[in-house]
Amino acid sequence: MANTHSIRRMMSLSSKARSRACAIAALALAAAAAGCKNDSLIKVTDPDILNPGDYTTPAGATPLRVGVLSDFASAFDGGTDSFITITGNLADELLASDTFDGRLTINARKSVEVNTEMEAVYRVMQRTRTGAARAAAILATSAPTPLANRGELYMVLAYSEMFLGEGWCSGVPFSSEDGTATTYGQPMTTDAMFTLAAAHFDSALALAETNARVLNGSKIGKARALLNLGKFTEAAAAVAGVPTTFILTTSHSANSSTNGAWSATTSGASRYRLMTSEGKNGLPFLGQAATAEPRIPWTTSTRVGFSSQFTAQPNQSKFGQYTDGVVATGAEARLIEAEAALQAGTQAARDAVFASLNALRTGGAPIGGSSTANVTLAAIAGSAPTAQNDAIDLLYKERAYWMWLTGHRLGDLRRLVRIYKRDSESVFPTGALTSPLDGTYGTSTTITVPFSEKNNANFKGCLAGQ
Repeated sequence: MANTHSIRRMMSLSSKARSRACAIAALALAAAAAGCKNDSLIKVTDPDILNPGDYTTPAGATPLRVGVLSDFASAFDGGTDSFITITGNLADELLASDTFDGRLTINARKSVEVNTEMEAVYRVMQRTRTGAARAAAILATSAPTPLANRGELYMVLAYSEMFLGEGWCSGVPFSSEDGTATTYGQPMTTDAMFTLAAAHFDSALALAETNARVLNGSKIGKARALLNLGKFTEAAAAVAGVPTTFILTTSHSANSSTNGAWSATTSGASRYRLMTSEGKNGLPFLGQAATAEPRIPWTTSTRVGFSSQFTAQPNQSKFGQYTDGVVATGAEARLIEAEAALQAGTQAARDAVFASLNALRTGGAPIGGSSTANVTLAAIAGSAPTAQNDAIDLLYKERAYWMWLTGHRLGDLRRLVRIYKRDSESVFPTGALTSPLDGTYGTSTTITVPFSEKNNANFKGCLAGQ
């Protein structure tokens, strides 16, 4: 109505008045045009953008470091698709309750090069890796102390490299950039990624000083990389002195990002569903009453999935909307020591490992997330397994339960294939897809490096092998 009134008023003006109004409008347009020729009128300072000169100073070092930590949280467990959800989907922790092929194909073990949802996680993980390396170098000259700040960046760099090795196929290139140019990397084998990660964890440890977060987080990370290389004795040595009560977390808040496990499995018509006994080989994560296994806290609900075929979606209660994520715990350190001891292959070793598993259960350890207290459990009934494969199965079940929804499960399943030489079809979900999905599982055990990586002329696709 206001616009119509203004038009009518303009039309009611005399011819002379209309001419005067048009002249004023023309002058305004001319002034605007002249102003466009003078850049000073349109130049503004955007406080949200850091230019190279801004962050290569002591004052700029802190936001640069915080930005890398934010990227790491986003890649690891921030939002619906993150490292913990896509790897849990390929393993047996989660099921895609979705209509998007990107998530359904991963769950069906039919990983493909063109996958928008999976590519997004890959990109952020690579950005975290390159950002951490670059920031660590800048801090060395711009803000060299405290040393632990640089150590934390090396720790994040190493975890990012290790996660790329655990989640994606062999052949991931590690490119680099300096703010002005990109140097394309060569494809790296899975073992090469783990070896590099272990070396960068050493760099973090050298700078950790007395910072418990960096010190213990890097010890566990290095041991995890060494486990993936089959270096069990070295892995056990790496976690010496890590307190069982320790926990390394990512940070989430209303000002940053939501917790990925919550977003993916518990929020509204979620894209993922908590899974149990998936595809013949999957563990019965939800096989007991919801209150029977405190390491896997969940409740029933009437929610439907993003695909309405999925009803009564279980709710995990380990993580809330803004609960900190869990990267590593002291329980993992004890389980690494147990796995190393088990390599002796004797009954005495199996007995000792069985006792250590019960000591961890009855002594209590953190699982992180919404639970702030240590979880205490009854001892495992009976006696130690007498067959080595059964002892390995028991250990890996305990690992899966202690570290549920923390991004460990796919790496564990791949290690059973790579290091223990088990057939992948005896380890991964297989056979008929879980109802209401139709068809059968494929044979993928990794996520395929996205097609966009072929912008790097050195990259020709995934390398053969695990």
